[in-house]
Amino acid sequence: YYGDRVKWWITINEPIEVSKGYAFKGYAPSLNLNNTGFYLAAHTLLIAHGKVYRLYEDMFKPTQQGKISISISGVFFIPKNAESDDDINTAERANQFERGLFSHPVYKGDYPPIMRKWVDTKSKEEGIPWSKLPTFTEDEIKLIKGTADFYALNHYSSRLVTNGSDPDPNYNSDAAYVTSVDEAWLKPSVAPWLIPVPDGLRQLLIWLKNEYGNPPLIITENGYGDNGELDDFDRINYIKGYLNATLRAIHENNCNVIGFTVWSLLDNFEWTDGYSIHFGLVKVDFNDPQRTRIPKASYTFFKNVVSTGQLVTPSTNKD
Repeated sequence: YYGDRVKWWITINEPIEVSKGYAFKGYAPSLNLNNTGFYLAAHTLLIAHGKVYRLYEDMFKPTQQGKISISISGVFFIPKNAESDDDINTAERANQFERGLFSHPVYKGDYPPIMRKWVDTKSKEEGIPWSKLPTFTEDEIKLIKGTADFYALNHYSSRLVTNGSDPDPNYNSDAAYVTSVDEAWLKPSVAPWLIPVPDGLRQLLIWLKNEYGNPPLIITENGYGDNGELDDFDRINYIKGYLNATLRAIHENNCNVIGFTVWSLLDNFEWTDGYSIHFGLVKVDFNDPQRTRIPKASYTFFKNVVSTGQLVTPSTNKD
């Protein structure tokens, strides 16, 4: 057992990405069940999370005093036209579908009302005699509500949205929005989905604060993918930008952020990208049977951030 030493726990990491494996063939187990499979998987994961939280709450928390959450991931959706009420409403709807799906049952009980309304309507339009979005029992709502001691956020990028239909299966067609990127944003990383938008994180933190009563929040993942360069200055710039955005959210917007974790300490296996994209602060040679490790420039940079509590310029010494 690790409970006497480990005090921060995650029940399920990125449940929305896990659920996509039941919707289309982009994630394991690659079951092409569209949104019917997606919602059923999400529903099951929420109940599983609730049961694990309650088990810990009953059996271990009184003596071990640990804290538990569920890591919720996703891009932040920004209105394409900030002056358009339609785009503002579309962005709100998209964000409820993206993170309200898992956050709302945990913090408020049941699915977001806008999500229930749109999926029920879409199901009828498709001739389905019941909603694709399952319904919780009252006992299940009570089981799940309140099962987060802190908000665990995995975040990497943002998108502009307007009303429409996006062909990318990663974006929920039931929510009726289409995504785009701002030409002023920085270029994508080696991972094409990862476009640096630091202020998108600040806006997301404000959104979470307003939506869920400013809970204590830990950014459990944030990082940058590249080809494995040791002089990984793009990664350093990315992390600096997102840490600056986090500091602004804390000091200017009173967001209750209590922690930040870089993804990742080591290069590792990245979903369907395998070992082709590198996120580590430390390089791992996967061709070496010993898996030799070499600290990158970002390792020194982040080591200095942790040790000084400041966003300092890294030295060239990769100790």
